[in-house]
Amino acid sequence: MLYNSTQNKNEVVSAAQAIAQGISKDGGLFVPQEFPRYSEDDFKSLLKEDYRGRAKKVFSDFLTDFGEEEINDCVEKAYTAEKFDGSNPAPLTYTSLNGKELNILELWHGPTCAFKDMALQILPHLLTKSLKKTYDGKDAVILVATSGDTGKAALEGFKDVEHTKIIVFYPVNGVSPMQKHQMNTQEGANVKVCAIEGNFDDAQTGVKKIFTTSDISEKLAENNMLFSSANSINWGRLLPQIVYYISAYCDMVNDGKISLGDSINVVVPTGNFGNILASYYASLMGLPVNKFICASNSNNVLTDFINTGVYDKNRQFYTTVSPSMDILVSSNLERLLYKLSGDSDTMTAQWMTALKTVGKYEVPDEVKTVIKENFFGGFCDDLKTRETISRLFEEKHYLCDTHTAVAVNVYEQYVDATGDNTPAVIASTASPYKFSKAVLEAVAPNEELPANEFDMVDRLNELTGMDVPAPLAGLKNKTARFSDVIESDDMKAYVLKSLSIE
Repeated sequence: MLYNSTQNKNEVVSAAQAIAQGISKDGGLFVPQEFPRYSEDDFKSLLKEDYRGRAKKVFSDFLTDFGEEEINDCVEKAYTAEKFDGSNPAPLTYTSLNGKELNILELWHGPTCAFKDMALQILPHLLTKSLKKTYDGKDAVILVATSGDTGKAALEGFKDVEHTKIIVFYPVNGVSPMQKHQMNTQEGANVKVCAIEGNFDDAQTGVKKIFTTSDISEKLAENNMLFSSANSINWGRLLPQIVYYISAYCDMVNDGKISLGDSINVVVPTGNFGNILASYYASLMGLPVNKFICASNSNNVLTDFINTGVYDKNRQFYTTVSPSMDILVSSNLERLLYKLSGDSDTMTAQWMTALKTVGKYEVPDEVKTVIKENFFGGFCDDLKTRETISRLFEEKHYLCDTHTAVAVNVYEQYVDATGDNTPAVIASTASPYKFSKAVLEAVAPNEELPANEFDMVDRLNELTGMDVPAPLAGLKNKTARFSDVIESDDMKAYVLKSLSIE
């Protein structure tokens, strides 16, 4: 299995190099040259496996330069019952709302209570093994731009991992208080956290610019270092997300919710497009998906793109109660466009150049048609998000976070618009306690809110009876280690200073 850049087919690398390098030198993203295809017999075998067994199968088919023992080691260390609060890291909860069945895939039972744990608990193991295969002796400098969840999950995954250093940038006013406290209290001798003035797109653009600036890379090389990424631009971040869609399908078959071979819909709240792209990649492998339902908040650039074929980031940016989706530049859409354009690196590069220069591009009619056939785009604002949290709790006593509520609301829109009752897997991406203020406002709109974030957590627990995840409860008395705030233009200097190679 080899990989090439979405913007230059001539750059061909192994899986280990794709993971270690993170992003192509030309700024493109690494994609597999082909996808394994799973037969009905393959799925029958997967039905008998637990989550770890299914993960090993998927990883072995994509990481062909890794040995069986290496893959087993990575999986067994990443997906332990202790880290994920039980034997199944990605359990399904079956409920309903207003007569519509909801099969909620809970991806937040890991150490940072967000779906990013599903990938970022295994990525450090994949990366360290990749470094030994391709860049033996070098230290990896992990640069991360986060809208909230990736940062903490990456910090937790990489803390004190040998031969790695990690620097996380987040928008100073663009994450929840709990997310900020999670990052700024992070332990580990090899970690740095810094806020920037601006939004997530500013942070993401800054990181990509640093990655592709040759003089910075040369300075790192002189000091026996190289850049890598823990964002979903890294194939090692995206690949593990494929697993939980395949595993959820198997669980639904085993639970008698569907029969093997039945199609499902997939509903994903997404900003950077990686989580929903993983489900699309799973479908290329044989997962029978009828429709990919892409749920956005008021930053509805993906909704407009799916409906019109025009991607236009030149619009108002909204700071919402679902901050992990406050994104106007969806990096992983590049991978989808590459696939839908017939693996055209030329067309993909043209679109990405247009996005950088004028902030807008339009795909041809044949690509628009395929997108409309496979995807549904919808969005909901903060008011609808809170209403959905309230309705789901009042009707079913199920408490969800602000991002999952966006997905549920858009799924309701989809069913009302189409009448399609195909069973749907709804990705639930975070614990509601990570966004306690907005969730508390939703379930107790007439209450005066406590002033302190952790008092809000306690009150939400009192009202709902839902246990507070131990990793969040344990933050209450932790003191912040990091408080730096810089302009986005100063990110390069901050990285070099942090690495002591000014």
